[in-house]
Amino acid sequence: MKIDVVDQKRYALLLAARDSDYVRMKYGGYFNVFVDVYGSEGEVWDLFRVVDGEFPEDKELNKYDGFIVSGSPYDAYGDDIWILRLCLLLQTLDFMKKKVLGVCFGHQVLCRALGGHVGKALGGWEVGIKQVSFVDDFLQYCPFMQDFHHIPHHASIIECHQDEVWEPPIDAKVIAYSEKTAVEAFCIDDHILGIQGHPEYTKDILDNLIGRLVDNNSIDMDFAEEARKKMELVEPDRKFWEEMCRNFLKGRKESRPILLC
Repeated sequence: MKIDVVDQKRYALLLAARDSDYVRMKYGGYFNVFVDVYGSEGEVWDLFRVVDGEFPEDKELNKYDGFIVSGSPYDAYGDDIWILRLCLLLQTLDFMKKKVLGVCFGHQVLCRALGGHVGKALGGWEVGIKQVSFVDDFLQYCPFMQDFHHIPHHASIIECHQDEVWEPPIDAKVIAYSEKTAVEAFCIDDHILGIQGHPEYTKDILDNLIGRLVDNNSIDMDFAEEARKKMELVEPDRKFWEEMCRNFLKGRKESRPILLC
């Protein structure tokens, strides 16, 4: 019998959206977008298309160091079978204290699964690059950010949503807010992080998404053109959000010994 200590990190993307033609052609799919932003050399990343009913088995969960729940065109408060199944999985991961990062829909469905309330955004669609403000107790609530050399009072992020968190889970701490959205981000201890915006998005991905929202009559052309004009004037603080999410996901964890017979 030989004991090998395996330090290789393993993560899973729970993809709640189908690849758009644009993202598939330019980036090879949303999976590549996420891995390019959050992945590091030597890690293993697995893809589960939860929107199509593809989920990790319960016996596999413990081998993962962290999970990301992506955005989605679906409502986090919907009762589609895959959404209900995703809620059960997130409850299990929370019980296991596994690190889970949720973005946009992922942020909202994390809230729902863990006891909060989600619904239509009271201010309507939020599309563009938005400034988010952080609470004064940010570092107290986010110990994974303690090594950051500078925490800004505000940071800009790409957003595209018509739903929002109305009330976070009872044990959650709201860590960011904006003029239109009261819960831009929340965390629970050091293992749950929800962000309403899209740290992984680039401006070209948002521009293509705006076009698709016009095509399916979700937003009108005037709204779209106004969002595009404003988008040209500002850049998202991608580096800050990427480092924040990386710090959250890559926190120290003791490697587990693997018994090889």
